[in-house]
Amino acid sequence: MGPERREREEKVLLAHGSGGKAMHSFIREMLAPLMSIEDFNDSAPIPFMEDSGAPAERLVFTTDSYVVSPLFFPGGDIGSLSVNGTINDLSMAGASALCLSLGLIIEEGFPVDSLLRILGSVKEAAEAAGVRIVTGDTKVVERGKGDGLFINTSGVGAVRKGLALSPRNVVPGDAVILSGTIGNHGVAVMAERNGFTFDPPVLSDTAALNGLVDAMLSHTGDIHAMRDPTRGGLATTLKEIAVESGTCIEIDETEIPVSGSVRGACELLGLDPLHVANEGVLVAFVDESVAKSLLERMKEDPLGRDSAVIGRVKERPEGTVVLKTAIGGRRIVDMLHGEQLPRIC
Repeated sequence: MGPERREREEKVLLAHGSGGKAMHSFIREMLAPLMSIEDFNDSAPIPFMEDSGAPAERLVFTTDSYVVSPLFFPGGDIGSLSVNGTINDLSMAGASALCLSLGLIIEEGFPVDSLLRILGSVKEAAEAAGVRIVTGDTKVVERGKGDGLFINTSGVGAVRKGLALSPRNVVPGDAVILSGTIGNHGVAVMAERNGFTFDPPVLSDTAALNGLVDAMLSHTGDIHAMRDPTRGGLATTLKEIAVESGTCIEIDETEIPVSGSVRGACELLGLDPLHVANEGVLVAFVDESVAKSLLERMKEDPLGRDSAVIGRVKERPEGTVVLKTAIGGRRIVDMLHGEQLPRIC
């Protein structure tokens, strides 16, 4: 290893408890060029309504921590996952993301190339979504205490005036729309973790849904609720909404989009696609009168081309999800108990 590479690594692979000049150099030389950090203060101004296309009524705030293992997986990595996941949490509230924070917990000795690759992915994901990262924090923990890298991202978004998405708005008669195929993220991470290969390969669906959501909300005001079915999969998300709304959600197995590779992998491994994590799809509850036109609008977006109406909301039995199976039967679908695939996000 040459002296230039060694000097570079000494700047980035900080020791536990690093501070002062070492941390100062790391932030200025490695982080700042990749982010939208302009002033090195302990807080950042929130650009409320900056470049917003519609009047906003209130702010929403979210935070999430990412501990996915492995850090790199087919279709993404912990960097893109952390940005997309936080943007999607804001989008499900009907909020346009204004800005994000980035918190890094780095294990002492973490490879420079891997860190730069992840930071590049963070920057690329934020730019693709049109969202700025305006503040952050970095901590270094002892070797063996951090599993490489953990990331926390928080986000602030502005909700359109008059919009209030909530499971409490879901009523009998609503159509249930799913924006894409399910199970891709969970299977991609599981395959990478265990050294499995599939033909064709299964890629994570990690993506920021803010563009798709904006198109949906611009098309109609008759969207009652939205959620992104991440941990616990589609089944857990639907069950949560059924309980919160006091309704029965009936879905049709033949209408739920699942890729052949994911279906085959789940059959091989004894997994139910309904319980496998997703990171780039949403489920929306909309007034039946707008379902057809909204579906057509969603299909115009690359992230919504596989959208489908997968069910309807019924009155009873309350707090229940019922699956109409491909063979004509019916079964109750419940939340995932425990973690089918741990460290998935």
